[in-house]
Amino acid sequence: MTELAATTKVEECLLSAPSENPSARVSEYAEGSLLSMEQLSVADVAGILANTSHLERMTAAERARVLAGRTIALLFYESSTRTRTSFELAAKSLGATTTLVSDKSSSIEKGESLKDTGLTLRALGAEAIILRHPASGAPSLLARATGLPVLNAGDGMHQHPSQALLDLRTILLRLGKDASTVHAKTLDGVTVSIVGDILHSRVARSDAMLLPRLGARVLLCGPVELLPEDALGLGAGIEGSGSLEIERDFDRALRQSDVVMMLRIQKERLAGFDLDLGEFVARYQLSMERLAACAPKAVVMHPGPIIRGLEIAGEVADGQQSAIEEQVAQGLVVRRALLVRALGVTV
Repeated sequence: MTELAATTKVEECLLSAPSENPSARVSEYAEGSLLSMEQLSVADVAGILANTSHLERMTAAERARVLAGRTIALLFYESSTRTRTSFELAAKSLGATTTLVSDKSSSIEKGESLKDTGLTLRALGAEAIILRHPASGAPSLLARATGLPVLNAGDGMHQHPSQALLDLRTILLRLGKDASTVHAKTLDGVTVSIVGDILHSRVARSDAMLLPRLGARVLLCGPVELLPEDALGLGAGIEGSGSLEIERDFDRALRQSDVVMMLRIQKERLAGFDLDLGEFVARYQLSMERLAACAPKAVVMHPGPIIRGLEIAGEVADGQQSAIEEQVAQGLVVRRALLVRALGVTV
C-alpha cells in the first residue's frame, strides 16, 4: 500500500524513444505541474481553492479571456467520463484550445512511446498536458521528458490529486464551511469514512493524504483483502491535527461519520483475489436502511463510476444526503484553477 513507483513498462517506453538534446533536458518538473498530493503544501491547497472561488465568481465572458490563445492537450490512455470531460470543459470555458488524444485513436495504438507522444504534442504547440495512464508514475516521467506542466488525471493505483481537491471543496460546501479559505485546522472535528476497495483506489490514496492535513479524522473501512494494514502508511509524515485509522466494522464507522465516501469495486483488478461479493454487499454496501440507522445526517460521496447495487444502493446515490453530482460539478470549477496554475496565469 506504499506509494507505487513507475512501472518497468513505462520506463522502457521512455528509454526506447530517441533522446532529445541533453542540454535541453530539464532537471525539475515544470512549475505548475500537479503529479501527486505530496507536492502540495496546505498553503498551495488554500491558493488553489481561493482561485477556484475567484474564477467561479467571474462572468463567463471574463473567464473566456483568462487562457485565450493557450493550447492544452488531453492525453488519455484509459477511459474516462468525468475527469476528461471536466478538464476539457474547464479549459474551453477559460478560452483555451484543447486537443484530445486517446490510445485508441492515435499512434499510441501503433506502439508509439509515451515520451514520443508527449514530444509530438509539445512540437504541435501544447503548453500543458493532462495525462491519465494505467501505469503509476507515468505523469512524472512525461513531465521530465517534455519539460511541460503535466496534470495527473489518474495514474494506475497511485494518485488522483485533482479528485482529492474537488472532494475537499465538496465537503467544505456541504458542511457549510468557507470553501475559499482553508488552513491546517479547517476540518478539525470532521470524520470522513472512505469505504470499499481502498487497495486499488488512487482516489482513496489522494484523499487520505490530503484530508488529515486539514484536521480531518479519516477512517479507512473495508475487508482485509481490499484494505491491508499497511494502508496506515499513507498517513506517515502527515502534518496537522488530523489522523488516519482503520475501522473494519462499517456500521461503527458510519456512526462516527460526518462524510462517507464509497468506492467502486474494481472488478478489473480483482484477478487472483478471493473476494465473496455477496459477503461484501452484506458487510459494506451503503443501503438506505444502513444509512438511516447509522448516519442519518452524513454526506454521501462517490468518485464514480458507481456500480449501483454493489457498493451503494441506487436510492442512496439519488437521495438527499448524496453529494455525488456536486462532486462532478466541483470537478469543473476546481480544474479551472489547476489549469490556470499550470500555465502560470494570475487571476
